[in-house]
Amino acid sequence: MVTTAFAPGRVNVIGEHTDYTDGLVLPCAIAPGITLSVTAKATDVELDSAGFGPARADARGANPSEGWGRFVGAVAAELDDLGRSPVGLRGEISSTLPAGSGLASSAALEVAVALALCAVADFELPPRELALACQRAEHRAVGVPVGVMDQMACVFGRADHLLLLDCATLDIELVRFPASLALVVLESGVHRQLEASAYQQRRDELIAAVRRVGRRPADLKTDELHALVVEADLDDVQARRLMHAVAENQRVRAAAGLLRRQPWDSDSAAALGALLTESHGSLRELFEVSTVELDALVAIAIEHGALGARLTGAGFGGSVLALAEADRAGHVLERALESYQRRFEHLAPTGLVARPDDGARTR
Repeated sequence: MVTTAFAPGRVNVIGEHTDYTDGLVLPCAIAPGITLSVTAKATDVELDSAGFGPARADARGANPSEGWGRFVGAVAAELDDLGRSPVGLRGEISSTLPAGSGLASSAALEVAVALALCAVADFELPPRELALACQRAEHRAVGVPVGVMDQMACVFGRADHLLLLDCATLDIELVRFPASLALVVLESGVHRQLEASAYQQRRDELIAAVRRVGRRPADLKTDELHALVVEADLDDVQARRLMHAVAENQRVRAAAGLLRRQPWDSDSAAALGALLTESHGSLRELFEVSTVELDALVAIAIEHGALGARLTGAGFGGSVLALAEADRAGHVLERALESYQRRFEHLAPTGLVARPDDGARTR
């Protein structure tokens, strides 16, 4: 019997570099994603991809092949630790999600593989536990201790809703996304891998600041920061990382508050767009994870009619998320890509218009 597992990508509307300090995020699943079509096999996991070649591991996750096989093996190993029977599988993988674009392609791969492995072994795992297992698998695969936002958004996504996720409790509030708005994803053409970027350094700097202060950034207010920075004797870098995280958590709360407003109006839309642009400025100046290309793409998107824009994902390349009125989203996408391509002729940007979509599933 053929089992099909699908896991979507995600965009994070706001709340960047907050998840791994138990903060707040506001992501959603999107329609592009990764699909696995598999059949059960007595031993070994054998997957093939037209774009990325084969991936191999044994059914317990040992001896994974290089490249994306590391993720396949890591997921199998995490599920083995949870008691899954060592049933293998054979199948094909396809993707409509560009790798290295900041749209959580690795989380989508992990979740799709986990769903397929669970299905062929008739192994039931609660959705939250599946997301956490996939988070651990990413750490196991690449040595980068990422937050849980990507996997949670991939698993729990709901059409027409954003997920207000508290990464400390893993509580989720579904917040409706207005029909009058659309998400414009602009992929910069600058690809990155977290293990090859300064992600770990930024993460370590923020965590060091949080430990010295002794409170999570989501529980702090910006008017407390000066006294806390002095009391904790933070250096300049740690202080700037903490300032970003505190303000970003406040922006998540503000964005969720705007989206709860009824009736929705143009003033609310403009205010939400302004929060995205403010977030990008903080990621550029305080957290220092932007690039010349991402900064240009944000400015270009706003110039061509976006209500606001910011980098989405860890930074150092990848994508920009622009907020646009639904009836202008196609125009923003087309004109922004044209302008960006003229400026960066050596790159090959792409993009799409998206709305929040459903999360991972099998059939």
